[in-house]
Amino acid sequence: MPVIRNIDDTPRSPVQMDGVSGASMAIMVGREDGAPNFALRQFEVEPGGHTPRHSHDYEHEVYVVSGTGEILLEGAYRPIRGGDVIYVPAEEEHQFRASGADPLRFLCAVPVSRNCGDPTPGS
Repeated sequence: MPVIRNIDDTPRSPVQMDGVSGASMAIMVGREDGAPNFALRQFEVEPGGHTPRHSHDYEHEVYVVSGTGEILLEGAYRPIRGGDVIYVPAEEEHQFRASGADPLRFLCAVPVSRNCGDPTPGS
């Protein structure tokens, strides 16, 4: 079944991981919508906040919707801003930090076969 959701109207929940500060997430499309391959998640990182430094065994693709910040890739922080597209390879340590006066908002696509934040029955 097709899904239409507005990025501004989809409720977000705080990201519950060690090393997080001021980050929330919403599943825009995921397992519960019947998506067979990918989940699209929306993140918002408050000014001065960050996601955890982490890596995982799958790639993901990111589109920065708005705001400014930095991403840790290949051991160095690089500036990012609204309109940027980022490819994060599998096993690459990464972190997003919001550096501007406004929240950093980005969309992130990941495989639904992994822990994408979308509940799985029985897990």
